[in-house]
Amino acid sequence: MSDDVLLTPAVVDFITAMRPAEVAGEHLRLARRCVLDGLAVAVGGSQQPGMAPLGRYILSLGGASQSRPLGAAGHRVPAHLAALWTATAGHAMDWDDTQLAEGPGRPYGLLMHPTMPPLAASLTLIDLVAEQEGQPVDGARFLTAFATGFEVGCKIAEAINPDHYMRGFHTSGTIGTFAAAAAAARLLDLDVGATARAIGIAASCAAGIRANFGTMTKPFHVGRAAENGVTAALLAREGFGANDCALDGKWGYLAIAGPGGDPALVADRFGRPFTMVSPGVSIKPYPSGVLTHPSMDALRFLMHDEAIAAHDIASVTLHAGFNVLGPIRFRIAKTELEGKFSFAFLLAAIALRGRCGKDEFTDEFVSSPACQAMQHRIETHHDEAIDAMGWDKIRSRVEVVLNDGRRFERWADEAYRGGPDNPLSDAELEGKFADNAAGLLPSARQAQLFELVWSLETLPDAGALLDAVSWGALDAVGRP
Repeated sequence: MSDDVLLTPAVVDFITAMRPAEVAGEHLRLARRCVLDGLAVAVGGSQQPGMAPLGRYILSLGGASQSRPLGAAGHRVPAHLAALWTATAGHAMDWDDTQLAEGPGRPYGLLMHPTMPPLAASLTLIDLVAEQEGQPVDGARFLTAFATGFEVGCKIAEAINPDHYMRGFHTSGTIGTFAAAAAAARLLDLDVGATARAIGIAASCAAGIRANFGTMTKPFHVGRAAENGVTAALLAREGFGANDCALDGKWGYLAIAGPGGDPALVADRFGRPFTMVSPGVSIKPYPSGVLTHPSMDALRFLMHDEAIAAHDIASVTLHAGFNVLGPIRFRIAKTELEGKFSFAFLLAAIALRGRCGKDEFTDEFVSSPACQAMQHRIETHHDEAIDAMGWDKIRSRVEVVLNDGRRFERWADEAYRGGPDNPLSDAELEGKFADNAAGLLPSARQAQLFELVWSLETLPDAGALLDAVSWGALDAVGRP
């Protein structure tokens, strides 16, 4: 860890200097796409089982009528609770985007989910700021706040020691807290001192452990990151005190939670380039960890090319390195939450249905006899030769044996679908939104939202986004 380079001042300087002109060109195009993807997965995630108890909890608290939770027509709740709801929904299906690593020793595709904490924080403060300032928050200001938080989260995730995740911290919950605080600080237009205090407060709130993967608490990590980031910025605005260099030093966040890190990797690189642009972001085709997607596509394309039907399959073996297999926790999934961390389920869904989306991630499908039987035909194998090829790409090989004895294999494409080298098209991204919004938003409302997002920087009122994705999500959770 570099003793002579401090990360906190670089973070604060970037947040306070960020202006709408910085969100231009390719950065602007990608920022719009990340916003649309974040809205898509939050709309779909609002229907996940964990959201009902969370909604009842939020409604039971009452409080100031400040902000609209995403999807919740007719409801206003305290700002921090709106952030909690929106960001938890956005990660509830594990379908939100993924930051790509570039620093030494960082496993490719395994840093954090960068969009939801700053997006939820920015959405949450639209109503509050508009009411306090007496005029709407325009689209350019909204996008600037979102892009600020996105960049801060990604750069801190690069700076911290990779052991942070490997030892069991959930980076999207921990570093996501700083991303949300940065977005909130920018939207609130905090000065340098207040922004430094907001980062300091956030440092004492950043949490989330991988032991809760496969449970309702995993998406709660991201919800709490947004909630704590908003709280930190609002407290700092009121004059609440904190260490103004809390990322650094013997007892700073990098040293305690890393352990350690290297601020020199990023301190002079905020916005140079923006991480969203380079190395880029993965927008997921499937609602599971990005490291699973190339293997799922490999099986999907193999079955299509060889005209293999599910009933033809005797066995499937996935050969992969530890970077791909390490996050997988469940040999056989019994619930949809476990399914996100079970290659047996993920590949079974592809084998049985040729897809793996919102309709497949249900407890009913995961526990169905057909799915359980297929899962028992699927194995994983830790391949040391693949490990030796390095973790700079997501590498794996799928081997399929048919009932008649024929054997096929396919390597996963390193330019995996959804990654910056093979991105989803805008039409595919709109299709992902439609999949998530099915049964919730009519097609005309979806089309309206697409128009808003594709011209977001010109909107006179960013609150139109919340209007377009509003249907009464909290009405369906039941009263406490």
